[in-house]
Amino acid sequence: MWYVYILRSKKTGKHYSGSSNNPTRRLGEHNSGKTRSLWKHVPLEIIRIEEYSSKIEANTTRAAN
Repeated sequence: MWYVYILRSKKTGKHYSGSSNNPTRRLGEHNSGKTRSLWKHVPLEIIRIEEYSSKIEANTTRAAN
C-alpha cells in the first residue's frame, strides 16, 4: 500500500504533503532533519493519511492537490 499524508509544522503551522509506503517512518525522517527542505519546520505531525493501492495512484492524487 502507498499513502498520501499531510503534515503540519508544530513550529510554524504550515502544511506539507508527501507520499510513502511507510508514513510513520517518513515522519521520523522528516523530524530527524533528513529532509533538508523541512528541517526549519520541525517538529512535524501527521494530520491526515489517505491509503492507495499503488505508488502511481498516490502520486497522481498528491499532484492533483
